Amino acid sequence: MPKKIDKEKIRRAVALLLEGIGENPKRDGLRDTPDRVARMYEEIFGEGEQDPQIALSKIFDEQHHEVVLVKDIPFFSMCEHHLMPFFGKAHVAYIPNGKVVGISKLARVVEAFARRPQVQERMTSQIADIIEKQLKPDGVAVVCEGVHTCMTMRGVKKPGTSVITSAMRGGFRKRVSTRTEIMALIYGRHPLT
Repeated sequence: MPKKIDKEKIRRAVALLLEGIGENPKRDGLRDTPDRVARMYEEIFGEGEQDPQIALSKIFDEQHHEVVLVKDIPFFSMCEHHLMPFFGKAHVAYIPNGKVVGISKLARVVEAFARRPQVQERMTSQIADIIEKQLKPDGVAVVCEGVHTCMTMRGVKKPGTSVITSAMRGGFRKRVSTRTEIMALIYGRHPLT
């Protein structure tokens, strides 16, 4: 069940924030900002408590035992350390063990975990873990590539950097050849060449 977003608390907090940085929240350009931010946070975080298990609840018997990969799933999330956006793409693969799920459901799982205050490392593992738990496949591989504005526009200020995280389960973790295959499918070449 989605959590309730308290827009009034957000409005008050944004007004205080504006005052804290020396602005007047009642001036023309800022008068509606607390409400706009409250609506934005409702949109960004409103889907964040969606239960990803629901997306994986409709499973089909299909005797396919080779890699299924959904590449380049866009995600937008909010770094829980600075409440600044990070965004990128996720690549989600699994090796069915006689059971498959609709491919759009894998994108829904990514969305469910991205729409909450998050760190990319945890999000990557959460995606892999829920797929492993629900589908019981021979293997799961999740690779996320993200750009973190908390690193590109503040702090060390290194635009152009990206973070790549992976979570390998089952056959992808145990078998180097399978792990190499998935990386080649994701990146279009052998990952070590």
